Amino acid sequence: MRKSSNQKLTASSHVEENGEIEWEMRPGGMLVQKRDDVVVDDDASAPAAAVAESTGGPTIKVTVCHGPAHHVLHVPAHSTFGDIKNAVVQKTGLEAKDQRLLFRGKEKEDEEHLHIAGVKDRSKILLLENPASKERKLEEIRKNNEISKACEAVKGVRAEVDKLSERVAALEGAVNGGTKVEEKEFVVLTELLMRQLLKLDGIEAEGEAKMQRKAEVRRVQNFVEKLDSLKARNSNPNINNSNAVSVTTKWETFDSGVGSLNAPTSSSSAKVTEDWEKFD
Repeated sequence: MRKSSNQKLTASSHVEENGEIEWEMRPGGMLVQKRDDVVVDDDASAPAAAVAESTGGPTIKVTVCHGPAHHVLHVPAHSTFGDIKNAVVQKTGLEAKDQRLLFRGKEKEDEEHLHIAGVKDRSKILLLENPASKERKLEEIRKNNEISKACEAVKGVRAEVDKLSERVAALEGAVNGGTKVEEKEFVVLTELLMRQLLKLDGIEAEGEAKMQRKAEVRRVQNFVEKLDSLKARNSNPNINNSNAVSVTTKWETFDSGVGSLNAPTSSSSAKVTEDWEKFD
């Protein structure tokens, strides 16, 4: 009896030295000892009790099988399946909401406890990806591929417009220098630019590709408007810069947002006023 009393006294003293046991309330209303964090250890040779709880509770080793990968975890025995999901997020690249955990052929809910489900030391848990997550990833891949394809298409048009812009600059230099340019030069170049505008209209674009297409459309329109102005000045070389002809190009918007050219209207600096007399 004296030996037993000494053992109790020693145990009591040990608790006093290490502080009081911490408790926490579980979602189901059960009061349990506070758990430590789950520890991930992909070294299958690590001992099952490599990480001990500060509360002195039992720690078990479980293996989470995800395809060909096997992730070894050292967890408190009273952990939940939700804890397991959170522990392997970084290892698998799957968010907890995208995971499905199966034990003994049955899918487990996040709030279920390992020890209640029968998970013991060296047990194996199967991890599957949620089908909805797979569909979402495939949709993201498809969308990214479409954006990449559209960006490449816009890039191709941009290269063609760069070449045409050199011809626009050459015509501008000739007109500014007083050289008479044949009218067909303006007509042909305008037609070539309009073809590029139609190509842009046929590109299905979203996100970054849509912004690039919009910028290129505006660029082409600016070149067309410049050609209209140069054409008017070329046809009337007597017009100086202060009395230059103002040409307004009207654009019609397609459903895709790309502008279509309408016949331009010219307005000269000369203003004509006609007075009419009303007869009986």
